This record gives sequence, structure tokens and C-alpha cells, in this order.
Amino acid sequence: MTTSNKCLEQIKVFEGCELTAYRCNAGVLTIGYGHTSGVKAGQQITKSDAEKLLREDISNVEKQMSKVIKSKLNQGQHDAVVSFVFNIGIGKFKTSTLLKKINANANDKSIGNEFRRWVYCNGVKLAGLVTRREWEARRYYESV
Repeated sequence: MTTSNKCLEQIKVFEGCELTAYRCNAGVLTIGYGHTSGVKAGQQITKSDAEKLLREDISNVEKQMSKVIKSKLNQGQHDAVVSFVFNIGIGKFKTSTLLKKINANANDKSIGNEFRRWVYCNGVKLAGLVTRREWEARRYYESV
């Protein structure tokens, strides 16, 4: 399954687009729409580069998810998890209760609450993460 345009557009809103490298709240060098791999201080890119990096990053997230998610997901579930994994990384997702619940029963009604637990960065609750997790929790229960 591939990520919907609806999800891609929402990730763009959550991430914002910075064409010059910066340090995110977690202190990681970031550029474009949340791209972190190989970013160098002072690096600059074009909007077109940012779009290309986002699509490559989402494709990588989808590949990583396919290795750890055993349940069949619908489009809404897939999109919600893509946004989540894009944000926190596959390493944290692999050990999460969220993944355990998805693999046990992708339609478990408590899964939305698992998204909502991930709203802290370095011990600080961030309004942007609260908003993102609410969107992910709602999207998880949408089938289209």
C-alpha cells in the first residue's frame, strides 16, 4: 500500500518546509519536510529538492513498516502509521505498544490512544505533537 496524497499533504503541514538546515526540537539537523539523513549544517536545498526528499523518505518508511507490521491495514490506518513512523523513527516504533496492538488486532479500538501517548520531546509536551497525534488517531479509524 502507498501513502495517500491526503497524508503527504498533512505531513507537509506538520513538518513545515525549511530550505536551510536547522536543528529540530530533538536537536537533529533537519531540512525540507523533516528530512534528517545526511544533513549538514548550513546546507540549502530547493523546494523541488524538499519534495523529492519527502517522497524518498516516505517510501523508506513504507518499506520499513512492511517488515514489522503483520496485520493488513486499510488506507487510513496505513497513513496514520506512516505519519507516526516518519516522525518518531522505525526504531522507536518497533518497540512500541502501538505496534504490538496493531499486530495483535489492527481494529482494536484502543489503538488511537497509543498515538496520543507520543506527545513529548525531551520530556516536554509539545502542542505540535498533540495536534499531530490527534490527526493520526482520527486518521487511523478512517477507511478512505
